[in-house]
Amino acid sequence: MAEPVAPNATSRLSDEQISDAYIYLLGRLLITRQQQVDFDTEGLVWNQLVHRKPGQVDWPNPNLDVAYSEAWVALDQKSFLLVTVPAITGRYYVVEFLDGWGETVANINERVYPDHPNGLFAVCLAGSQVEIPTGAQRVDVPGATTRVLLRVELGADWDEAIALQHGFKFEIHGDPQPPEIPRTVMFDIAALPGVEAFDSAEAALGEKDSGTGMEDLQADVRAIANAIKDPAERARIDAVVRQKAQADFAAAAPRIGRGTIRNGWARPACCGHWGDDWMTRTTVNYGGIWANVFEEVLYYRGAIDSTGAALEADGSYTLTFPADDLPSKYAKYFWSVIAVDRLHRRVLPNPLNRFLLNKESKLSYGADGSLKLYFSPEKPADAPDGNWLPTGGKPWSLTFRFYGPRGGVADGSYFPPPLERQ
Repeated sequence: MAEPVAPNATSRLSDEQISDAYIYLLGRLLITRQQQVDFDTEGLVWNQLVHRKPGQVDWPNPNLDVAYSEAWVALDQKSFLLVTVPAITGRYYVVEFLDGWGETVANINERVYPDHPNGLFAVCLAGSQVEIPTGAQRVDVPGATTRVLLRVELGADWDEAIALQHGFKFEIHGDPQPPEIPRTVMFDIAALPGVEAFDSAEAALGEKDSGTGMEDLQADVRAIANAIKDPAERARIDAVVRQKAQADFAAAAPRIGRGTIRNGWARPACCGHWGDDWMTRTTVNYGGIWANVFEEVLYYRGAIDSTGAALEADGSYTLTFPADDLPSKYAKYFWSVIAVDRLHRRVLPNPLNRFLLNKESKLSYGADGSLKLYFSPEKPADAPDGNWLPTGGKPWSLTFRFYGPRGGVADGSYFPPPLERQ
C-alpha cells in the first residue's frame, strides 16, 4: 500500500524555493546524464583510460585545442589508481579529476607538482592506508567515484601531441567494486525535464555534495520528491518548474550563473571550485561540462555585440585586439576562440571543418600589430583566410579560452573587446 501523502506537503515551499531546488538538482542531473551516455553509448569502462582522437568527444563546448583522454574511476579503502605521466616540456597538459557534482578535486601536472612533474602518481581515496610504489606521488581524492579528463595541447605538431597523449597510462591496484550508475532521468539539453527531474532525486542525491551550505536545498529537493506522489501537487510543481524554474535558469545562463558581463562577454564568478554557488555550477555543467579551475583556464562566453544586441545567426562580426593588448598577453600557454550553437553547444558544421581560431591558425596581423578576427557565414573580402571562423546556419555564441591565465584575465579585470556587427 502506498504511504499517504499530505495534499499540501509542499505548501510551505514558495515558487522561488521550488525554482531554486530544481536548478540545484539540475546541476547534478547534468552529470548523471553524461555518465549514462559515457557508459551506455560511449563505451567507457570503470578504471580504463580511453584516448580520444582530436575532436572525438561528445559533450557541450568541447576544447578542440587539446587531445582528450577520459575515464571514470572507482576506488575503495584497499585500492589505488596508478597513473603514469610521460615527460612533457613546452606543452600544456593536465589530468583533471572531478566529483559527481562537477567539482575539480585534483589536478596532476607540473604546476601542482613542480618537484614531480612526471612519472608515477598514486591516486587514493582520502584516508586510505594503501602501500603505493616507491617514488610514486600520492594524490588523494575525497570520494570513491571520479571523472577524469586528460588534456594534452595539440599545438603545431599533432603527431607529437598524440604520441604524448598515449604515453599516459592508468593501472588499477586492488579490486574495487564498481558502483551502480545512477539511473536518473535522461533528456536532451535543449529540452530540460519538468517535474520528472524530482523522480530522480534520491538517486541523484546519493552522491555527497562537495559544495558548502547545500543542506536546505537538499531538504527542499527531498520534500518535493515526496510531495509529487500526490497528483495535484505533481501538476502544480510541474507548472512551477516549466513556467518559473526553467525561465529563471534561462535568465541566469547569459551571465554564466552569477558572473559578470562586460563588452558583451560573460565571465563566471567561479569555476571548478564552487563553494556555495550552485547557480553558477549548474550553468557551467549545462554549457561546458567538466570545466577546470581558474588557475588552469578562464572561459568567457560571447553572445552579445557592441550595441548589446544578441548575435544574429547569419550576422557578420569582427573582434579587434590592439597591438599592445593581444590575447597572447593573457595566456601563459595558449588561447582560442570557438563558435558553438546556442542549443546544444556543439561546433558549427562548415565546408572547411574549421571550428576555432588560435595561435596555430596562421593569423595575419595589421600593419600596426593589431589582430582582427572575423566571424561570418562567408569570408569577408578584407579578411585574411587564417583570421576567419565560419559561423551561421543556427543561433551561435563564442567561447574564448585562456589557458594559464595571467594579468587581467587572472585577476578578473580583463574582458575581451566587444564584437562589432559589420
